[in-house]
This record gives sequence, C-alpha cells and structure tokens, in this order.
Amino acid sequence: MKSLLFFFVFALSVNLSAQKTKEQFLIIGTYTPGTSDGIYVYKFNTETGENSFVSSVKASNPSYLTVSPNKKFVYAVNENADSTKFTVTGHVAAFSFDKATGKMSFINKQESGGKHPCYVSIDKTGKWVIVGNYTSGSLAVLPARTNGRLDSAIQVIQHEGSSVNSERQEGPHVHATVLNPNNKTLYVPDLGMDEVMLYDLDNKTGKLKEFDPPFVATEPGAGPRHIDIHPNGKYAYLMEELTGSVSVYKIEKNGYLSLLQNISGLPRDFDGEVGSADIHVSPDGKFLYCSNRGASNTIGIFSINKNNGQLEWIDHQSTLGKTPRNFNLDPTGNFLLVANQNSDEIVVFKRDKETGLLTDSGKRINVSKPVCLKWMPVE
Repeated sequence: MKSLLFFFVFALSVNLSAQKTKEQFLIIGTYTPGTSDGIYVYKFNTETGENSFVSSVKASNPSYLTVSPNKKFVYAVNENADSTKFTVTGHVAAFSFDKATGKMSFINKQESGGKHPCYVSIDKTGKWVIVGNYTSGSLAVLPARTNGRLDSAIQVIQHEGSSVNSERQEGPHVHATVLNPNNKTLYVPDLGMDEVMLYDLDNKTGKLKEFDPPFVATEPGAGPRHIDIHPNGKYAYLMEELTGSVSVYKIEKNGYLSLLQNISGLPRDFDGEVGSADIHVSPDGKFLYCSNRGASNTIGIFSINKNNGQLEWIDHQSTLGKTPRNFNLDPTGNFLLVANQNSDEIVVFKRDKETGLLTDSGKRINVSKPVCLKWMPVE
C-alpha cells in the first residue's frame, strides 16, 4: 500500500513538473492612451500555444521591458516626457515579480535622463539598468539594488548629430541599448545619426566609456533601430527602420563590429511605405526574423549560414494585423508571437523548426496597444 502511495505521489510530482516546464509567463508592455492599464501577464503553454490572463499592473506607457537575471524583477520604461520643476524627462519603473502567482508589484521609479525612453536593458550582474531615450537622443545608467529598487542615474550620455532624412534624422534618436554576451560591450543604435555607438561597461562602477573609434556608421538614411546577437556570440544583426534593411556584422574579439552583409528585410515585391521595427534570431541560431510596419505588416524570414553568419531570404509572413512593433519567440522556439500595436492583439504563429516558416495557430491575445513581449519562467 505504501509503495502504491509513493508511486502515485511521485507520478503526480513528475506530471506537475513537466507541466511547469511547458509553461512560461508572457509579460506584455503597452501604450496606455487607449484602454490599456499598463503591463499585462499571461500564462503561455509552449507546446500548445494556449494562453490565459493572469494579472496586470498600472503603468504609464510601459512600451519596453527587461527582466532581471535572477528573474525576480521587471524594469519598464515610462515612454513620456513629463515636466517637473527642474527637468523634462521620462522614467524607468521597477517591479517585483512573483513567479509562483505571476503578479507584479511596483517598487519605485527614477528619471530616465531624457525624453521618451523607448528601450531598457540590464547587465548580467543585475546591478546596472541601461535606458535609451528616443526624443532626446540620450542614454543613462541606473544602479539596481538587490531588492530591485532603482537609484538615480549615475551617468547620462547625450548624443550629438543628425543625418540625411530631415524629417526623421534632424537630431540624435537612441533606439536600443544592447549588451554583448561578454557583458562589457554596449551597442547603441542611434536612428537619427545613422550610427551604432559602442561603449565599454565597467561592471564594477557601472560607468560607460566610448570605444575608439566610438561608432560604426550605417548607410545614410538607414535609421538603425534594434540589434540582436546570435546565440554563438559571433554575429550581430541590425534592423534599419527607414530602409527596411538588415545589416550583418561579425563581432570582433574586442567587441567591435565588422560589416559582412546588408540585405532587405521587406517582401521582394514590396513597394510602399517602410517602417521596420524588431529583429530576433531563433533560439537554435538557424533562422532570423524581422518585423516590417508601414504598409507591409509582415515578418521577414531568413536562414542563417552557420559558417559565416550571413543571411539568405526565405519568405515573408503577414502579421495578420497592423503595425507589428515588437515580436518574440518563446524559449523553446515553437512559437513566434507578434504584437500588432494598432490592431490591439498579439497573434500567435506556430514555427516550423526545420524550414523556419510560420503558420497561424489560430490563437490570439487581446490587449490594447501591445508593444513589448518578454518571458519569465513559471515556478
């Protein structure tokens, strides 16, 4: 009898453990002028694509998020330009995350060091939160305490420059702050300057120092926006918003970027308004995906040459919605989720791991103005 009871308890624990490994929390950042409250948490099954609402927390325009390395905290930009007595600035907000319940709790917020922060990241030590401010063209480093609380910025760097597109590139516009896997080299695409700025992060002090030379230039008018790094750490892929192109770089030993290829991320027969956005390499490192807004509303799909990191166009997939700002692949690589900002829903695509192609799973997540998608394991 005891042996049967033991077997039953053991089988139940194995089943529950297996179930948990299939599940992830999906954390969704949004724009809030409409009906959105702020940040939403859903539970997502990585085998079936089934999902269910868990919780939400109020925040003002939390358009981009990052998760701490210990998975206990979430940091969100408040993409605003609030006026105070002393400054005009956006903010970065800190939240605790309960992995057992999926509930978030506000901790505090600090000024972002500029107007309309649009991107936030955190280093591998969990000590330094780095935020990019789009409108003011600046970036800042904020210390994060062990309890998740943010201190005020210890460094604010103001970019200076412009480029050939007088409407979009009249001044600097920082669009991302992405750390190399070495946790030292910081890549900062600046849409307004047509440059990817390069900084060295001191992990002990949190201070940034410019490379020499301090940037890698793109083609004039390209508008560098987001950058993703291959799982092997050898290659970087840059999404260029204004041309819809992807630049492929070899990452040198010192973190510097050497251009290997520039290729369009748009459908091959496309002739319309361009406004590309996000870019991600699949977890297996075999495929690359990029999102195209404007008149396209597609995901571009490429295979990656394992020997040299270069791209070969495969096909494109309609996002089945409007303005695919951010998208993400679940940690298993089974699904690709697209945040269609202006049709107020996230479309869940099933991904063929052999071909890289996407098919509509039929699953949807209805959220007003979804922008950013991040993952958190379920305990």
